[in-house]
Amino acid sequence: MAQGGAATVARRARRAAAQRWRRSLQLRVVGLTVTLSALTMLVVGGFLAGAIAERLFDARQDQAFFEASDGARAFQDRLEAADVPTVTELQQFVNDNREQLEAVGGESSQGFMLLRSRGNQAPATISGLVSAGLSPTLLTPALRDRVANQPRQQAAAVALPAGSTTVPAIAVGQRVDLGLAGSYELYFVVDLQREQATLDGVQRVLAVGGLLLVLLLGGVVSVVTRLVVRPVRAAAAAASRLSAGELDQRLDVRGEDDLALLGRTFNEMATSLQRQITQLAELSRLQQRFVSDVSHELRTPLTTMRMAGEVLHEAREDLDPAARRSAELLVTQLDRFEALLADLLEMSRFDAGAAAVEPEPVDLAALVARVVEHAEPVADAQGVHVGVRLPAEPVTAEVEATRVERVVRNLVLNAVEHAEGRPVQVTLAADEASVAVLVRDHGVGLRPQDAERVFDRFWRADPARARTTGGSGLGLSIASEDARLHGGRLEVVGRPGEGAAFRLLLPRTAGAAPGMSPLPMPDDLVPAVAVDDPSAPSVLVAPLPGVVLVPSAAGSPDAWGDAGTEAAADAIASAALPVVAPPEPSSRG
Repeated sequence: MAQGGAATVARRARRAAAQRWRRSLQLRVVGLTVTLSALTMLVVGGFLAGAIAERLFDARQDQAFFEASDGARAFQDRLEAADVPTVTELQQFVNDNREQLEAVGGESSQGFMLLRSRGNQAPATISGLVSAGLSPTLLTPALRDRVANQPRQQAAAVALPAGSTTVPAIAVGQRVDLGLAGSYELYFVVDLQREQATLDGVQRVLAVGGLLLVLLLGGVVSVVTRLVVRPVRAAAAAASRLSAGELDQRLDVRGEDDLALLGRTFNEMATSLQRQITQLAELSRLQQRFVSDVSHELRTPLTTMRMAGEVLHEAREDLDPAARRSAELLVTQLDRFEALLADLLEMSRFDAGAAAVEPEPVDLAALVARVVEHAEPVADAQGVHVGVRLPAEPVTAEVEATRVERVVRNLVLNAVEHAEGRPVQVTLAADEASVAVLVRDHGVGLRPQDAERVFDRFWRADPARARTTGGSGLGLSIASEDARLHGGRLEVVGRPGEGAAFRLLLPRTAGAAPGMSPLPMPDDLVPAVAVDDPSAPSVLVAPLPGVVLVPSAAGSPDAWGDAGTEAAADAIASAALPVVAPPEPSSRG
């Protein structure tokens, strides 16, 4: 278990380090610079250490050649000047010159070895002399062969034993003529401890200097990178605050370099955005006030027209057929005009933020059944069968019954309007946290480009399509806002020629957030899993062409071909401006 915990901590640490590496430009620049600098120092330091070692060895070898040559020549001269007619006297002469031979090479001398050559055929033999601590086994066969066959000096590196370690040394050999004893090989061994100590010191200096240089370079790069990254981070933070609505955000600009140019350009952009958004906010306020004032002002003449129309409608039996039909059309259009004014007033309340929900426990199963029952006359007139699937038990949720009933009614009437005479299915399902109402038709469906505007005000997929059920063009826009006020959302998915499905998802408890939908979207309309995350994008295109899932964005007024629209409503929509909240005053200087 302890090993498992350690492995988990290690994985978390690796993930945290990888995340920081991906997110920090400064860390990546410093890390790459330090790594490349360290590799460079390793290559350069290795090359320099090798070159210095080679130069030290060559210099010491040249010196050893010179000293060995002098020592061997002096020994040969003394031998020629001495009178040694017998082997015994020759042996004594060699013994007498032992100290002079061991002194060749100075303080670095490790002694000498006087060995009989392998090809020596002389009958006289003397005992070869070997200094203490040395052994003929130190010499490689290759070195002895070269000395035996070459008239010039030969040298090779050897390793002198020194306890449990070895000491680097160089052996320089040459042939000498001992007269009666024939040809012998004289080797002088000189240690390289001083040169090795020098090389070790140089390597330490290179290592420490390289490490300090890499660290210094990393610090310099960190400072320089920070000078570059800090303005970029400041611009990113200011852009984030600007996107959050703090339109007074500006950057401190210093100097005249590229970063200063970036800061000035950002400030100019922010100023332009603030000016335009302020203008749009003012126009939006004027639009909202205009729509609200017009809606209220039209109520008085509408009331008068309503009274006159009802008088004509009640007396229609006394009129000629043409006048009777006109009276009936007048009352019908007045009803629609009154509904449009009511919807406009409701939208103005949404825009002004004055709409509020008064939740209470409501049985949504009974509510859905009531809506379907009231829609049956309209469906029968269209030749559409509306089926309903409800749980056996009551489905209670804390909602405002009037608003939810209005949402479901709009969904059902829209489905009937676009069903093309095919069946419409209304399904209700719930779990512990959420309740969902799914309205599915098999009619004209939705194109991807239409789905992106499915919740726009006064918009319908086919402007030339004749209305059959009436409506103001604001039905789904209001439905979307009603869903948002309850903390839920309204989603749509469809395919051209195969129908569309609208899903209303609400939390069962007021103020809570809805969880996963208990009702999935129809598989034949969207093969991908429907997105239940409130942070999902507003438009999701499924893998198959023409399949689009559109959750209504919170705060954005929308409508799908509610049941058509009138020319007057189209005129109002053509003059509509985006609703933009005015910028709040900031405490920043």
